Amino acid sequence: MDSQKEALQRIISTLANKNDEIQNFIDTLNHTLKGVQANSSNILSELDEEFDSLYSILDEVKEGMINSIKQEQTRKSQELQSQISQCNNALENSEELLEFATRSLDIKEPEEFSKAARQIKDRVTMASAFRLSLKPKVSDNMTHLMVDFSQERQMLQTLKFLPVPKAPEIDPVECLVADNSVTVAWRMPEEDNKIDHFILEHRKTNFDGLPRVKDEQCWEIIDNIKGTEYTLSGLKFDSKYMNFRVRACNKAVAGEYSDPVTLETKALNFNLDNSSSHLNLKVEDTCVEWDPTGGKGQESKIKGKENKGSVHVTSLKKHTSGTPSPKRTSVGSRPPAVRGSRDRFTGESYTVLGDTAIESGQHYWEVKAQKDCKSYSVGVAYKTLGKFDQLGKTNTSWCIHVNNWLQNTFAAKHNNKVKALDVTVPEKIGVFCDFDGGQLSFYDANSKQLLYSFKTKFTQPLLPGFMVWCGGLSLSTGMQVPSAVRTLQKSENGMTGSASSLNNVVTQ
Repeated sequence: MDSQKEALQRIISTLANKNDEIQNFIDTLNHTLKGVQANSSNILSELDEEFDSLYSILDEVKEGMINSIKQEQTRKSQELQSQISQCNNALENSEELLEFATRSLDIKEPEEFSKAARQIKDRVTMASAFRLSLKPKVSDNMTHLMVDFSQERQMLQTLKFLPVPKAPEIDPVECLVADNSVTVAWRMPEEDNKIDHFILEHRKTNFDGLPRVKDEQCWEIIDNIKGTEYTLSGLKFDSKYMNFRVRACNKAVAGEYSDPVTLETKALNFNLDNSSSHLNLKVEDTCVEWDPTGGKGQESKIKGKENKGSVHVTSLKKHTSGTPSPKRTSVGSRPPAVRGSRDRFTGESYTVLGDTAIESGQHYWEVKAQKDCKSYSVGVAYKTLGKFDQLGKTNTSWCIHVNNWLQNTFAAKHNNKVKALDVTVPEKIGVFCDFDGGQLSFYDANSKQLLYSFKTKFTQPLLPGFMVWCGGLSLSTGMQVPSAVRTLQKSENGMTGSASSLNNVVTQ
């Protein structure tokens, strides 16, 4: 009966997954169908614009040619009209002279005839009719302005759609996810020397397999990639996966997208658990600051309301104006209403834990302290850490501790045992936790120098833990284990310590 139920449960689970997969595919098809309709309208509009542009160019060329013909017509007409006018004037003068000469033949007096003959001779010599060129200055031929668009007509008849670059192929084997970076590599299915550049699109998701249409982030675009690979660096892996797709572009058109590829990018993401921090700590997601008035201020407000006066507020402000010693600072007794659910740590345990438990696997995060921070610890602890317990002073917590107050010390702590570290305190500390391998290591986050390692067997879920006094810390999470750290884990150097080695060290 039980086995049949289990089998049926597996079938139900398989069917549910398959239904979810089919529904996602239907959503994708509907989205694609809408895309076809929208893109068809867009491309028709673009085609109209291209042809309108072509028509406009032809109209401009035609207008220019018409103007050239009209200008040639005007020039030749003016030349011929000028010649006609000159010839008319010459003809008029010549006809007048001819008439005078004809009349002169009838003159009987020799002297008058001689005088008229000389006048006629002089006028003939000066007559414009004998200086005219009786050849047209221009011809009526206009064939030099004829056109032959046979070649252009052939070209127009061969107009066709541009060759579209084929879809690239992303090679998952060549893709690399490491050190908070993703390198995506692709290739063209066949050589294409017309490719000008590539466009890579990516987005984060919590679903493996094909990208989903619903409930997904928009694609982020990286344009003008000249090579066939690209590296996105400085990422925060706050989702389990990333989708990638790429398309090739020539000078005029972009090709189809490649088949999308989903790469696993999960990493440990956590915030600080504000609900369980010490009252004197101001906590915001991945930042924590020590606030000496955190408890006193709240307490004074309650007392002030009870006494209906402000004397206590003033006196308490004066009392807490300096920086009290961590050994002497105490939040005192507080009404439950002041702290509520946050009353986790108290006394001198200025501690705050992460909000996500580590139960398996290898994880990494980084911590940076403010420059004026006088004392802080970074490590891990079981959930059972007591509210008066300080990091490293119990057998359920491990940490490294930095003290810049009165004297500078840098040490590893566990079970109230201390191991002084003879290294410079780094600007940023990297924490590597291998739950299954029973190892907690601390690194200089910049140089990846190993600072110290604890070796033990973790028997309960771990929470990242932080202590801060007079100053503040900021965290970087969603980080993969750096390659340099993985390499160092394989070949540990002599700095490696262990929890057991601290048992022989004098207690603090």
